[in-house]
Amino acid sequence: MIAATFLELWTSVVTALGDHLWQSTLFALTVAMLAFSLKGNQARVRYWLWLAASLKFLVPFSLFVTVGRHLAFSSAVTSTQFHLVASEVGQAFAPPIVGISSAIVSTRVDSIWVRALPVIAGLTWLGGLTAVVVTRCVRWRKLSETIRRALPLRSGREVDALRRAESSSKRGTRLPVLLSSSSLEPGIFGVVRPVLVWPKGISEHLDDSHLDAIIAHELWHVRRRDNLVATVHMLVEALFWFHPLVWWVGAKMVEERERACDEQVLQLCSERAVYAESILKVCEFCTAFPMPCVSRVTGADLKKRIVYIMSRNPARDLALSTKLLLGTFAALVVLSPMVFGMVNAMPRWAEATTQRSDVEAQSRPLTAAEITNASEAPAREVPMRFDVQPRKAVTKKKVCTKSLRAALSAGPQDHSAGRR
Repeated sequence: MIAATFLELWTSVVTALGDHLWQSTLFALTVAMLAFSLKGNQARVRYWLWLAASLKFLVPFSLFVTVGRHLAFSSAVTSTQFHLVASEVGQAFAPPIVGISSAIVSTRVDSIWVRALPVIAGLTWLGGLTAVVVTRCVRWRKLSETIRRALPLRSGREVDALRRAESSSKRGTRLPVLLSSSSLEPGIFGVVRPVLVWPKGISEHLDDSHLDAIIAHELWHVRRRDNLVATVHMLVEALFWFHPLVWWVGAKMVEERERACDEQVLQLCSERAVYAESILKVCEFCTAFPMPCVSRVTGADLKKRIVYIMSRNPARDLALSTKLLLGTFAALVVLSPMVFGMVNAMPRWAEATTQRSDVEAQSRPLTAAEITNASEAPAREVPMRFDVQPRKAVTKKKVCTKSLRAALSAGPQDHSAGRR
């Protein structure tokens, strides 16, 4: 009995996880097709598409189905019980509804596998999760120690360039600057209270125009809150480490966020060669940050970025038809599961309404008028039917034995002999 219950629970979990994975995979592939079709448009549009693909792994469609079911029930039924609807949208992984034979489940081999398979799968997932988390925690600790040894920088060419960029962008809060003795490249460290980490000695190899371009790039990372978004995707990668598409989405997000910052800088800086040269000089004298949640100037594929920066083809704005297409896609993604939940809840709503009306009719006390009408109504004569079956005639058995027959046959002979 316990093995059967455990098997049923395990089957429901696997079914829900399987549905969520194939739905998220299909959504990510659809986003990839949209992103590639928008290759000539602004990078920030593609970045938001990849971000939506990442967040889909955290938000299952069954949540929208439950919301739609709640909306359908709340309009008519006051008290509603909610449960997880994980296999409502797609039934590709849904097993056939068959009974579990107690004889099969109770066997020793099946019982071992039923108990061992979930444990093996859970330990494998937990091992991968632990490996990813520990690796990134070690890197974060080393990076934090480097940042902790950095000294605040309150004056200099770097600070002047940063303040000019902040004043031109009308940024209210000032970004702190830390001077690091390590060879790490300039980057934004921190999620809640970001700081600009500037390596010591690199300013000697950069002109004022190079400083302005690099600092403008880093300021755009702060405005876009790229560190926060990267941290969220790191959580997705840790939970779904076994899915290769998750890692590919993360690489695309880094690529598009760097290109989006490049586009913003190129709108302010007309000298493309100066901007490209500043990036190359940073790569020459510095090393990259080992964490994707630290925004930096040399992220993504450097060769593609330099080619894009030096190209004279500006990114196109979204056309009206493209905006309508993206809006329709977003509406379908959100509203389709909700409508499915509402439609699926209608039969249950009707059944609940019928049951509630029956219960109310049975529990409602009779009124005085109904009692008076019931007492004054003439009693209805119910015809009584008697099923009388005719008696069967009882016949006497004729007992015929050999001795009786012999006596009857011998009687006349003796009588005749006596007369003689």
